[in-house]
Amino acid sequence: MCADPGRSVRPFPSDAELVGRLRQKDEDAFALIVDEWSGGILRLARSIVSTGESATEVVQDTWLAVIRGVGSFEGRSSLKTWVYRIAVNAAKRRAAREGRAVPWSSLPHPDDLGPTVDPSRFRGADDPYPGDWWAYPMQWPSPEQQALNSEIRDVVADAVAALPDRQRVVITLRDIEGHDSDEVCEILDISTGNQRVLLHRARAVVRHRLEDYFAGDGESGRRPHNA
Repeated sequence: MCADPGRSVRPFPSDAELVGRLRQKDEDAFALIVDEWSGGILRLARSIVSTGESATEVVQDTWLAVIRGVGSFEGRSSLKTWVYRIAVNAAKRRAAREGRAVPWSSLPHPDDLGPTVDPSRFRGADDPYPGDWWAYPMQWPSPEQQALNSEIRDVVADAVAALPDRQRVVITLRDIEGHDSDEVCEILDISTGNQRVLLHRARAVVRHRLEDYFAGDGESGRRPHNA
């Protein structure tokens, strides 16, 4: 159903207004942020914990922590970043209980090492054009043609789900939830360089899966998660 063009849409309240109302136990303000952010928090939690049920419990734990802790919010980040940081910490605790602790140290991790693209796709040192592609990646269909293709969305979802934990969380925050680099670094407490590497590797994997999909008319891109 289309929105009534004659009806103005009230802008989302500022952080200062929201925090003030939340501290006054304003139920409408709390309902507003729950409705606005719960879906994203659920997707983020699902990228860290092992089951959908656990992710739902993370969302509940997050909102309870927000209610209890909003009085101590200092405004050094946006309210949304603060809430997402609470969600990540809640998800990490639950993942640890499930034996799925995600290593967030800035030290190199095996998943972050090695080439992002298969070296065999590039010309060797003895070639007249060393380092160039043997064959350039194929041109994908335009976004207008494919934006509503549910099968492609499934390919992307499968590719993201199969990523190493750290890469999956970063790409979820950046490319699915729309947080910028600084926000992701603050939410996850990681360095800018670490965030950049994780996002680059995650995007490369997803792009490769889509490239396989388009090259194989939809068949090669649909691989099981443990392939």
